[in-house]
Amino acid sequence: MYSTKEYLKHGTLFLLTIVATTLAGGEWLYGRSVLSSEQPLTWEYFVLSLQFSLPFIGILLIHELGHLFTSIYHKVRSSLPFFIPAWLGFLGSPSIGTFGAIIQMKGLISSRKKFFDIGVAGPIAGFVVALAVLFYGFTNLPEADYIYEVHPEYADPNYVLGEDEEVMDFELGYNLLFWTMEKSLADPERMPAMSEIIHYPYLFAGYLALFFTAINLLPIGQLDGGHVVFGLFPKNHKIISFVVYTAFLFYAGLGIISPFEDINYLALALPLYVGFLYICYRKSDLSNTNKWIMALMIASIQYSLVSIWPNIQGYSGWLFFAFLVGRVLGIKHPEVIDGRKLNQKRIVLGWLAIVIFILCFTPEPFVFEE
Repeated sequence: MYSTKEYLKHGTLFLLTIVATTLAGGEWLYGRSVLSSEQPLTWEYFVLSLQFSLPFIGILLIHELGHLFTSIYHKVRSSLPFFIPAWLGFLGSPSIGTFGAIIQMKGLISSRKKFFDIGVAGPIAGFVVALAVLFYGFTNLPEADYIYEVHPEYADPNYVLGEDEEVMDFELGYNLLFWTMEKSLADPERMPAMSEIIHYPYLFAGYLALFFTAINLLPIGQLDGGHVVFGLFPKNHKIISFVVYTAFLFYAGLGIISPFEDINYLALALPLYVGFLYICYRKSDLSNTNKWIMALMIASIQYSLVSIWPNIQGYSGWLFFAFLVGRVLGIKHPEVIDGRKLNQKRIVLGWLAIVIFILCFTPEPFVFEE
């Protein structure tokens, strides 16, 4: 079915991604102070870092294989999974070692059922494995003094973070599932703060898996969640996708523009931001005039809300993803020849996927403070 060249290309990308996520995982798990130029990454640290990369990439692989095997079952041509390595440690920038993985549909998907099956199979398969990884991580936490191996300075009762230290304050945000599993499974005496989860490989890998599951299940366009909505709501999927995308974009940019900023800054930032919003709607069915109206409306409402509640804030980290969805993927779902409704079993699976999305979605997944 696939040529030797394809197996070689996809296999090479997969192995490079394993190496990249292992290197990135070593930086997160053990800290840059441990993996400094004076004490470089050794084979021992590399092997230990596989505790992060293997479960993380394994979950992504299971997700993509869910899509692949379902497409094979429905006789829809598709590529092997493309893994995208992205280790930025040599630039001094934090990364998780990958931008994720995708498969490309090469054949015509003729029915609503096939779109639904291929779309829902990946997230559910990956979610099941992520649950197992998190269960193991929460029930096998190391002793509380484990954190001193990574941050020996914490053991000093007189230690205070110095003003001259170049330390990046980084914290993971809660989602419903992670919070519930922590409260029900973890030993409170051993459970780390959310700012220290990065040093616990199974918890960090599981958290990232939930993050990728949630963004794939956003009920927009041709994302996996868009396929689910297309299957469940054949008459309303367009409006659902448009409304969810608009709400997502609105939340992402909330607080970007503020009436309390310098007027010279606003004179430049406001038109640029409105233009950005307009570009995000370029692939929608709106007329050109209505795209500008939507962009101006979103910006004006956000501006008004900040003027009333100065501390209101969305999550600007979602803006780039919102741009990719709106400008590259689009928020529309292609129509099909066979538009028959789903059977009862698929409807149950679809609602299960929606519940999984709600449980996994994190409003502020990664919070950086210098």
